[in-house]
Amino acid sequence: MRMFPAIMAVAAIAFFAPAGAADWKEGAKVRIATEGAYPPWNDTDASGKLVGFEIDLAADLCRRMKVTCRMIPRAWEGIIPALRAGEFDAIMSGMAITGKRKKLITYSRPFAASPHVFVVRAGGPLAGVSTKAASVTLGSLDAGEKAAIETLRRAFAGKKIGAQAGTVFVNFLRIHMADRAGIRTFKYQGDVDAALLAGRVDALFAQTSYLKPVLDKAKEKLKVVGPGFTGGSLGEGIGVGIRKEDRALADMFSKAITAAIEEGTLSRLSLKWFGFDLSAKE
Repeated sequence: MRMFPAIMAVAAIAFFAPAGAADWKEGAKVRIATEGAYPPWNDTDASGKLVGFEIDLAADLCRRMKVTCRMIPRAWEGIIPALRAGEFDAIMSGMAITGKRKKLITYSRPFAASPHVFVVRAGGPLAGVSTKAASVTLGSLDAGEKAAIETLRRAFAGKKIGAQAGTVFVNFLRIHMADRAGIRTFKYQGDVDAALLAGRVDALFAQTSYLKPVLDKAKEKLKVVGPGFTGGSLGEGIGVGIRKEDRALADMFSKAITAAIEEGTLSRLSLKWFGFDLSAKE
C-alpha cells in the first residue's frame, strides 16, 4: 500500500470522518474497505488501482445512495476489528454473512451467492473422487448430502487441505474435515492456489466465483471434485459489513442493492467479472 505524507493523511481522515449513527443520509462520506487481492471480487492492477466486481458494484451503490465513497485497500486479516474501531465504515470484500460475524457487526441484505467447492490436482490421486450429490445445503442434511460429505472425508483422510485464513472456508473444514485431514491456512487466496499447484497441499476449498478464472488459467492442471456447498457455516450469501450502530447505513446499502438487482445491474456486473450471474435473489 502506498504511503501518504502526514498532512495528506490527516486531511483525508478529516474529510472522510465517520458520519455517526444519526448522520447516514444523502451526501454522507462513506469509507469502504476491500482486500484488493481476491480477484475477480476485488483486486489491485499494475498501477495500484483497485479493480473488480465489488469495486464496480460499490460505485453503482454509492451513486444510488447519493453518497461520496472512497475505497480503501485493507488486508483481510483483522478487517472486522478495524471496521469496529472506526478505520472505515463498510466492508465489501467477498464477505459471507454468518451467525458468528453477526455477533460483531451487522450487514446489508446479500448481494451475491456463490457455492463452495474442493479443488485438487487433475493428475493426482484425488482426481477420481466423486459423489452422487451435486450440491449440499448445510444445516439440514438429507441422507444423500451426508453420504457425499462422508465420501469426501474418507477420500481426504491423511491429506492436507488449504484455505485462506480467517474465512468461512476454514470454519467449514474445521467442522467437517479436521478429524480426518490436516488444514493449512494462508494469508492470501493466491497463496492457497500456488500451494496446491506446487503440491504443498492436496486440495483447497474456496468459492466457485473466485475459482472460475483460476481454473480457466490452470486449464487441465486442476479439477473440482465433489458437490457445491452452501448455507450453514458458509453463511447466507455475500453482503456489505457495517458496524452495528450504523444500521441506517446498512439499510441504505440494502435498498440500493435491491434496486441494482431488480434493474439487472448486479447481473450485468456478475457476467462481466465472473461469466455467470451470482446476484442474490430474496
